[in-house]
Amino acid sequence: MMNRGTFIKNSLLAGAAMLSGTTVPVMSAVLPKKEKPFTMKFSPEFGIFKEVVGKDVVEQIRWGYDQGFRAWESTFLARRPVDEQERISQTVQQLGMEFGQFVGTMNFKEPTFASRDGNIRENVLKEVKASVEIAKRMNTKFIHNVLGMADPKLPWDFQMANAIELLKRVAAIYEPHGIVMVMETMNHKINHPGMFLHSIPQAYAMAKAVGSPSLKLLFDFYHVQIQEGNIMPTLDYAWDEIAYMQIGDTPGRNEPTSGEINFVNVLQHVHNKGYRGFMGMEHGVSKPGKAGELAALAAYRTVDPK
Repeated sequence: MMNRGTFIKNSLLAGAAMLSGTTVPVMSAVLPKKEKPFTMKFSPEFGIFKEVVGKDVVEQIRWGYDQGFRAWESTFLARRPVDEQERISQTVQQLGMEFGQFVGTMNFKEPTFASRDGNIRENVLKEVKASVEIAKRMNTKFIHNVLGMADPKLPWDFQMANAIELLKRVAAIYEPHGIVMVMETMNHKINHPGMFLHSIPQAYAMAKAVGSPSLKLLFDFYHVQIQEGNIMPTLDYAWDEIAYMQIGDTPGRNEPTSGEINFVNVLQHVHNKGYRGFMGMEHGVSKPGKAGELAALAAYRTVDPK
């Protein structure tokens, strides 16, 4: 097994060669064949290592396993054909890995959960019911449902009441299957102005109001840092309602160590508190090409809790 120091050194040398135009050794001379598993359940998304591995989903998962990943996730999984979902699920299970979240219902243009429109709400429930079958196919219990835009025509408290009522109906669909809906706060300042769910305290209040084991929070460090900051105290306060986490540094929404968040401290804190769940890698890569992807992979070794 190649040790971490050798791997990082070789990765940097490969990156320098690419930038200088020098011929790069074959990938087998650069990449470790079998790295030790990460302590944290880091969960890559398809495409994050596409320059190194290629586009085939099975090859990406197998390569990820060899690098030490023991989990995977895919936000847009529901858009993939059923046969491809089955290939993904079979590969994950054959390797003894776990599959995390995918999105069941998603609307970034209109009010959905905040709305009182009956047709809109019934469509949400239709998509939620369909997501149960996908979750079974993937052998996962986590479904991320996006709560849509805020409704400027309604007072805020009416929107909150609408959302809580619909979330209760969603939870009732998921509870018999042991499925957990996770809801993610999305920042208003850069990426998603006008989204209904935008702060951890708001999500926490709704989870408490619904009071179901099938409704929890997805804590995305990127969004929380931009929208409200104060990451660790906010995380501690909402801890009992958090079931899933996603990672991304800011600015840029790229890999850990590329921005301002001290992920060494943050992830050690999370680990010390007993979190052993998914840590979704929902971000880009700060540097181009294979060298950039390998540098991002190396960065995960530097922030993995001890």
